[in-house]
Amino acid sequence: QVQLVESGGGLVQAGGSLRLSCTASGSITYLSAMAWYRQARGKQRDLVARVTSSGSTTYADSLQGRFTISRDNAKKTVYLQMNSLKPEDTAAYYCKVTATSVGAIYLADYWGQGTQVTVSS
Repeated sequence: QVQLVESGGGLVQAGGSLRLSCTASGSITYLSAMAWYRQARGKQRDLVARVTSSGSTTYADSLQGRFTISRDNAKKTVYLQMNSLKPEDTAAYYCKVTATSVGAIYLADYWGQGTQVTVSS
């Protein structure tokens, strides 16, 4: 199995920055794409950013270049640097990892428990 531990959320004023981290552990045999999603209260969960195993990145159009996703394969960790935060960025942020584990043939998606980001105006 694969476990994900997220950290870095919190309360920040508009215009501030936060850096989220998500570390994968367990019986991982191959780590494919890593991504961040967010879900505001009463809304659906949406993709924020995604990074493939080769380092290619994808971002939600609405971010306008304020967020940067990166990964450290040796640490099995994905980061989300969030700058110029706005109140509308307030949400629970979830890490998702696509991986294979010992005994598994196919890739599977694993989710973190979520970390709350609150941006005050």
